[in-house]
Amino acid sequence: MNGPRARGAAGELYAGAGLHCRLVNALLVIGLVAAVLAACLHVLIFWMEAIAWEGPLARKTFGGTPEEARPHAFYAFNQGFYNLFLAVEALAGVALMALSSGAWHTAGSALALYGVGSMLAAALVLALKSPAHRQAALKQGAFPLIAVVFLVLGLLH
Repeated sequence: MNGPRARGAAGELYAGAGLHCRLVNALLVIGLVAAVLAACLHVLIFWMEAIAWEGPLARKTFGGTPEEARPHAFYAFNQGFYNLFLAVEALAGVALMALSSGAWHTAGSALALYGVGSMLAAALVLALKSPAHRQAALKQGAFPLIAVVFLVLGLLH
């Protein structure tokens, strides 16, 4: 038997452990990449809401003119930082998962899942509350959904 081997419960060697490890690693890598992409999207949303609220990209994304947006700048600024903090949380979790083991890896898993889970929950709330914004909710929630599914599958195996 060539390839990686692992010890079973009774200490015997069995092949196939390498394939299982590669599958788990692939699931986790897909989940981590999706979490990073979700975080990048939320950093972009932060930038539009907190920094460039009256700018052309924010106006194209959220609608309205700069004059119509101006009275809502404070709320957008606050919402932007909410999105930034979700991104930082998810990225911190990804970094801990990718670069550590043991308790730190576990903490990273919790952070990453909490971050992308919160992003996914926000997208679901938007979709349920406003049928007109379901397309936006789909864009906002796609990467977090992929991240949650693949991280959970990878962590459970």
